[in-house]
Amino acid sequence: MRRCAQVSTAAEPDYKGEFLALLPSLRAFARSLCGNPAWADDLTQETLLRAWANRASFEPGTNMRGWMFTILRNTFYTSARRRRREAEDPDGAHAMRLLISPAQEHSVELRDLRRCMRRLPDEQREALILVGASGFTYKQAAEICGCAVGSIKSRVSRARRALVVQLEGLDEHGEGQEAEIEERFAAEGEADFADLAR
Repeated sequence: MRRCAQVSTAAEPDYKGEFLALLPSLRAFARSLCGNPAWADDLTQETLLRAWANRASFEPGTNMRGWMFTILRNTFYTSARRRRREAEDPDGAHAMRLLISPAQEHSVELRDLRRCMRRLPDEQREALILVGASGFTYKQAAEICGCAVGSIKSRVSRARRALVVQLEGLDEHGEGQEAEIEERFAAEGEADFADLAR
């Protein structure tokens, strides 16, 4: 009986405060997953609604951030399956015709990075964003994605290599510059890719 009394008097987490604190990270992750600001905002909102509706299933004392990112990831894949029936603009060609080209060089580079990120397979893109830009460890990212740590490391590695190849205009195998790419990754070690994702 005492145990029941202790459970019922335990303080409930400040869900609203924690949700608000995680909002910028969730929005950034959503934008990197889907590449469309409007869809990312919808995805973030849907994530918050699902988390709020299922807050009773959250175990206080565990990783709220990981729980929320998992909800967002699952919501993204559910939404992506639905959107396959809609008209697609995978390279953003139609959307780019509606935009004014940026005058600043860094804006152009960021646009190129985003375009290249959208070309990555979903699994590689999300692993790179979780580890490189969102600051999750490989283990935490593996828990969020529901796979082994080695799979996350492999996905991040393949994503980084693919981005280098795309951004430097090499062919898909990096022909002629394999040694240079290998040296760069060896020199960087496990360096984050966050500076390019900003």
